[in-house]
Amino acid sequence: MAQTVEFWFDVGSPAAYLAFERLPAICRAAGATLEWRPMLLGGVFQATGNHSPATIPAKGRYLFADLQRFAARHGTAFAPNPHFPINTLTLMRGAVGLQLRQPARFVPYLEAVYRAIWAERRNMNDGAVVAAVLREAEFDPEAVLALAAEPDVKERLKAQTQEAVARGVFGAPTFFVGGEMYWGQDRLDFVKEALEA
Repeated sequence: MAQTVEFWFDVGSPAAYLAFERLPAICRAAGATLEWRPMLLGGVFQATGNHSPATIPAKGRYLFADLQRFAARHGTAFAPNPHFPINTLTLMRGAVGLQLRQPARFVPYLEAVYRAIWAERRNMNDGAVVAAVLREAEFDPEAVLALAAEPDVKERLKAQTQEAVARGVFGAPTFFVGGEMYWGQDRLDFVKEALEA
């Protein structure tokens, strides 16, 4: 019986970006289904009392150096964003809206947004920059923003964030395989092993 990997993520997490770049190939190799689970990391932090490691300067410096090591090991373009942290509320609502209404455009949207933040170092806190990134990826920025503003889309992101917290998620990326939780892009080897077991 084919396994499923739930991938709980927020585009504002650099570790989730590195997982995004590797996880689809891991799932394909194992014949596993990848279940995309967008959540709002800020909401998870608020509910759990957790916070970004970057709020501790020494830990933040180490984290980004370590992420660069992982990116280099796996051939992933990565550049720490000088505009971090990014307010991802609208971006994540856009992801949920596309997942609900235009699922074929969901992953291309994530690719464009992740690349803009974590490879191109663009300021996705700036609405004009977001619009430019979306246009370059052949999205209509106004349509995506309208989708992000729909009440059921807002409610879906809120509900998924609450579900994440209820299931023990405290950060991103988080993966579930067969009920077992793994946290962090540096745990993808454990995800791979679980799929191969």
